[in-house]
Amino acid sequence: MNKRGIETLIQTTVLYYLIIDLEATCWKFEKPLEEQEVIEIGAFILSPFGEVEDQYQSFVKPEIHPILSHFCMDLTGIRQEEVERAAVFSKVYEDFLHWIQTYNTAQAASWGAFDQRLLYNCCIQSNHEPFWSSDFVNLKKQYQRIKGLKRPIGLKNAVEREGFEFRGNHHRALDDAANTVSIFKKYLDEWIFY
Repeated sequence: MNKRGIETLIQTTVLYYLIIDLEATCWKFEKPLEEQEVIEIGAFILSPFGEVEDQYQSFVKPEIHPILSHFCMDLTGIRQEEVERAAVFSKVYEDFLHWIQTYNTAQAASWGAFDQRLLYNCCIQSNHEPFWSSDFVNLKKQYQRIKGLKRPIGLKNAVEREGFEFRGNHHRALDDAANTVSIFKKYLDEWIFY
């Protein structure tokens, strides 16, 4: 097979990786997941070799609970004005789908299972089909396996454990996704995809 044939084969069989993080409406005394809404999406597309190809960030205007709690604003640093200026989930999700369509066959991954559950609930509530056909890769759980830990640990602890400096603000979607990318790249050959 010539070089062009090999490049074509690689292009048609290689997956991109989508590292995604979401921020959600939240309260000091937790409400059911069904009442939480996405207020920020942060994501990176990585090549099969772990190189960052693109990034995405958008605020989302919540509809069920349009006023952010003081707890939520303190935790995330997201201001009420930022979500008020944003589009609602349905519009942002369509924009996000348009963005990821450029990267055919992207495998989604997040730090923990929360992001997939939240995104799924928001898709169902807004009558959208979830974009993923298989489960997100739960990097938090797999990191526990890779490192032989007794229990999963949070993203900030994992970043510090790896000797990386946590970049940006914890509980901001793009910053958390960027820090997840650092860990993802370090163990690129050890993640298990289904």
